[in-house]
Amino acid sequence: MQQPVFNATVNGQTVLEGVSASHLDIVSTGDNSYHILFDQKSYQAKLHKVDYTAKTFHFIINGGHYEVKLADQFDQVANRLGLLNQHTVKIKEIKAPMPGLVLEVQVIPGQSVSKGEPLVILEAMKMENILRAPGDAVVQKVLIEKGKAVDKNQLLIVME
Repeated sequence: MQQPVFNATVNGQTVLEGVSASHLDIVSTGDNSYHILFDQKSYQAKLHKVDYTAKTFHFIINGGHYEVKLADQFDQVANRLGLLNQHTVKIKEIKAPMPGLVLEVQVIPGQSVSKGEPLVILEAMKMENILRAPGDAVVQKVLIEKGKAVDKNQLLIVME
């Protein structure tokens, strides 16, 4: 079975293209520390931080700090097609999708929220509706109160 092939970017510069794990001689020396042999050179590396979804690894190698980003075959195809250059749109305003009664406000100004986190619970037509954060943001203003009625499209929360 063929091993996956990666491109590696270190501190923003592509340094390895088309490398598989078999090209590296890596030995764990315990506690997130590794001895690496590559290209006839020896490196002492300590894994400091990992973001698996972004495929980013922060290492201290021979005393220097390095951010290593790996791109597998799927990332490479997406990059060639320009799919990784898509810009995201941040939603800055949360509006009521329907008229209703505010049952609960779960955020305060200055609070950081993550995508999917509950912001407000509205009751409409005897059903509870949870309005969630559309993305990571910081709450700037909360324009509603528990127990108050809201109209459709009424501005509830301003986010940054």
